[in-house]
Amino acid sequence: MKKEVAEVGQPTNDELQHRMASAAYWLEFVKKWLWVTVRFVLIFGISFVIVYPILLKLSIAFKSMDDLYDSTVIWVPHTLTLDNFKLVFQAMNYPQVLLNTLLLSSAVMLLQTATCVLAGYGFARVKFRGSGLLFSGVIFTILVPAQTMMVPLYLQFKNFDLFGLIKLIQGEPANLINTYWPFIISAALGMGVKTGLYVYIFRQFFKGIPREIEEAAYVDGAGYFSTFRRVILPNAVPSMVTVMLFSFVWQWNDSFFTNMYLNEPKVMSSMMASSGYAIATFLSGGGQAETASYVQDPFFMSMMMNTSVLMAILPLIILYLFVQRHFVESVERSGLVG
Repeated sequence: MKKEVAEVGQPTNDELQHRMASAAYWLEFVKKWLWVTVRFVLIFGISFVIVYPILLKLSIAFKSMDDLYDSTVIWVPHTLTLDNFKLVFQAMNYPQVLLNTLLLSSAVMLLQTATCVLAGYGFARVKFRGSGLLFSGVIFTILVPAQTMMVPLYLQFKNFDLFGLIKLIQGEPANLINTYWPFIISAALGMGVKTGLYVYIFRQFFKGIPREIEEAAYVDGAGYFSTFRRVILPNAVPSMVTVMLFSFVWQWNDSFFTNMYLNEPKVMSSMMASSGYAIATFLSGGGQAETASYVQDPFFMSMMMNTSVLMAILPLIILYLFVQRHFVESVERSGLVG
């Protein structure tokens, strides 16, 4: 008579049958697969909501005029064409607008990161009377709508003066409207887009760094700023990557302040606000004689608008493809999760 010998740590057949016969086993089994199903539906649904507009714009951008009016064409065009991209490329002056946007977003990103990392470290380590109230004011700036500060900011940069020195030298305040100086000054002085959020991220990250690391540097003879530069900043790379990416993307997509400060569409977001007019003007002015008759066609103009939006977000998609691993790791290690 053979005996069933179970391997070490492995249940016997009788134990498996007993477990499967119990109600608790089936309850746990149902709960496990129910959670897997719910999680899959949520992830798939959220991914579909995010990816669907991009896929739709891709499909429309590569359509020809024949495919546009063909009811059998839904997603994949019969004839792939790059004519839409060529037309939008010329109508929007895409190379110059792309260069302006890259330079402006990069400058704002660097200035905001430098300003916010200093402010965040100060709030995390330096304690003084009223520091909590001051930090509450920083957090409050996240909640204040930008529209409430529109008029004061516009007047400030329209009649910009530094302690009366500019008026003393040239006889009148400087008009910085329709220049990039409002963005540069705002970023350098901690008044840029979402600055309060960036300061909060850095503060939360620095509060998680043990003080013993800084105290060891002080014992070795390092000064306050030397400790910050040589010890704290190398450990703050994850939070800095997070803030730099957020700052770059939000400045790239910002349309409120760009339309307020710039009278001409010099950057991508302001160009998107007037892309329909720019394309219609380009076609009506003889830029493309064969397509000039389509200016009054709403379907054609909608196709051009979709193509222009796709070209506007294309650099951000390429950027994310290269830095997605570093971005995910930085978010996990920054103050966003702690």
